[in-house]
Amino acid sequence: MRQIFLDTETTGLSADNGDRIVEIGCVELVNRRLTGNNLHFYINPGRDSHEEALKVHGITSEFLKDKPKFEAVVEELLRYVQGAEVIIHNAAFDLGFLNKELELVARLPFKDHVSKVVDTLVMAKEMFPGKRNSLDALCDRLGVDNSGRTLHGALLDAELLADVYINLTRGQDALLIDAHGPQHGESATPQIDLSGFELPVLHANEQEVAAHDEVLVQIDKASGGKTVWRIAA
Repeated sequence: MRQIFLDTETTGLSADNGDRIVEIGCVELVNRRLTGNNLHFYINPGRDSHEEALKVHGITSEFLKDKPKFEAVVEELLRYVQGAEVIIHNAAFDLGFLNKELELVARLPFKDHVSKVVDTLVMAKEMFPGKRNSLDALCDRLGVDNSGRTLHGALLDAELLADVYINLTRGQDALLIDAHGPQHGESATPQIDLSGFELPVLHANEQEVAAHDEVLVQIDKASGGKTVWRIAA
């Protein structure tokens, strides 16, 4: 499975009111492994960042003045994310800006170019209800080193998000099958023939049978006589 972790930095909080993207960072995972095939752009938004936004990302208009416009990088971005599952923290915010940028260059909305968008903020709220679920909070909770994050940066945040996601979904590892076999330096899992093993059958004793019957009686009472075994009888 190809997954892209994406983050943006912007001039402010409202794409509808004219704020624009100043940075896009993407990190690629294939079969839950970092590939190093990342994508990163600084973008000239054609306007200054709000003071509060500048405090967050520190990307000045002076730095961005010789950077490409969004229209110059859109084709490369869409080729890169094409058909992938894209994972974003607080996806509604980033999608709002991406969709506005795509609209301005007469392209379809972002979701039309990818297979799926996953919001890790929604995942985190379900897993940790009532707790802080910012990217920094999740890094602290899940043991992801974010000591280098003095300012927000799209590529760094996408890399941190990939680590956070792997930790959030660690329980899925046992369910994954690598269709390409073992990677270089790894050994294949040994196959064990169980056909020669004879498993012992342990029968319940009288005390255990009586305890089981009592549990069934209590369940039957609680259901008002509507248990499956009573109906079937």
